Amino acid sequence: MRPRLANATLLTALAAMVAACQTPAPTTGPNRGALPTMERVALGANACWFKSGDPAFAAYKLAPELNSFSGRPRILVVHKGSPESRPLLVVQAEGSPSRLQAFGPMMQEPVAGRIAADVNRWSAGNKACS
Repeated sequence: MRPRLANATLLTALAAMVAACQTPAPTTGPNRGALPTMERVALGANACWFKSGDPAFAAYKLAPELNSFSGRPRILVVHKGSPESRPLLVVQAEGSPSRLQAFGPMMQEPVAGRIAADVNRWSAGNKACS
């Protein structure tokens, strides 16, 4: 009976040593602050919506406003011919971890679902276009 107790104790000690040697998996992923999140969204929007020649965004222009003293970096989508006009889409982030908002007239159009999916994908660090 004593050898079994010794074996059980040895196995328990060995399991504890192995567990102590293992390091937890590093938490990888993008910085979830408002500015880094909106930088990722701006890069994705520029590459996938505008530089790609996407017809859904052909009449528009990207106007990033990432340097915000309000703590809400944002991007605007405006008419290409009148960039000073009221934005058709505003995507902004606030806080850390960031809370995203997308609003404006384009969010009432058929492209709204795609906008939301793209923004969510880019904010999470995925650079793919839809």
